[in-house]
Amino acid sequence: MPDSYKVFLKDIINELHLKSIYLPKAAEEIEICENEVTRPGAQLMGFYEYFVPERTQVFGNMEFAYLDTLDYETRYERLDVLFSKKIPCVIVTKELDDFPEMIEVAKKNNIPLLKSEESTSNCLAALIAFLNLRLAPRITRHGVLIEIYGEGVLIVGESGVGKSETAVELIKRGHRLIADDAVEIRKVSSISLVGTSPDNIRHFLELRGIGIINARRLFGMGAVKVTEKIDLIVELELWDPNKTYDRMGMDNEYTSILGVKVPSLTVPVKPGRNLAVILEVAAMNNRQKKMGYNAAQELLDNLGLNMETKDTIKEWDQF
Repeated sequence: MPDSYKVFLKDIINELHLKSIYLPKAAEEIEICENEVTRPGAQLMGFYEYFVPERTQVFGNMEFAYLDTLDYETRYERLDVLFSKKIPCVIVTKELDDFPEMIEVAKKNNIPLLKSEESTSNCLAALIAFLNLRLAPRITRHGVLIEIYGEGVLIVGESGVGKSETAVELIKRGHRLIADDAVEIRKVSSISLVGTSPDNIRHFLELRGIGIINARRLFGMGAVKVTEKIDLIVELELWDPNKTYDRMGMDNEYTSILGVKVPSLTVPVKPGRNLAVILEVAAMNNRQKKMGYNAAQELLDNLGLNMETKDTIKEWDQF
């Protein structure tokens, strides 16, 4: 079974700049464990089939317009039924005026009641994005994550192959470090992975023969970044003279992480190869492929050749 994660209500309040109307206890003690959000219009009309009480409830113009058509007793009853489901919290958007009975049932059922200055659409978008990131399925993998020309490149390989040394050279060339040694990878959507570093080792790099360095203090704030989407995985391996390496780039290789396919390639390492430059070219070439251009295909077309491509997928996990 995959691990479950939680976020504290205090973090949501700070991220979305919410105002507290009522809190049954300290916001840092209230946990949110569900990344889905509900607008409870149907529930206010009495329809509770498929209702998931673990979801955060957001009230906007539509819900308030419907409640305004009800008399006090009916409105109180409908709200009391909803709040009695032990929902995690309720957010009212657009600075709408609170119904007194809403505050009453919130206090009666010990449900946090919050208010946002944003429109309902903006509040929903920000809340869902935040919850998707904080509650996303995640794994930690050994490697280095660095942003190269806007592309998130995850560098993996055996210990001592030169991942951190290559990262330092890339930082000197103006690119930004996200994580070294341990990369925490989160699945923020069905097609997107985001990598970050554990808090306690963020911005630190290990260089054999030198020791631990702090990239932010050594190279400046422009040399680091907190998170980055993973667009490409590059595996560094010691050059094997008996192995045939891809020289055309026609075969599409992918690595599956948490069920998401990420383009990947293998770069052989031997003395004299400038890995930093190679990874820069790999990042730019990956961006061109995403935009629909493949240099190897163009060359084959110019030569009048046709080579059938195939996909190779490596599984990193069984999530």
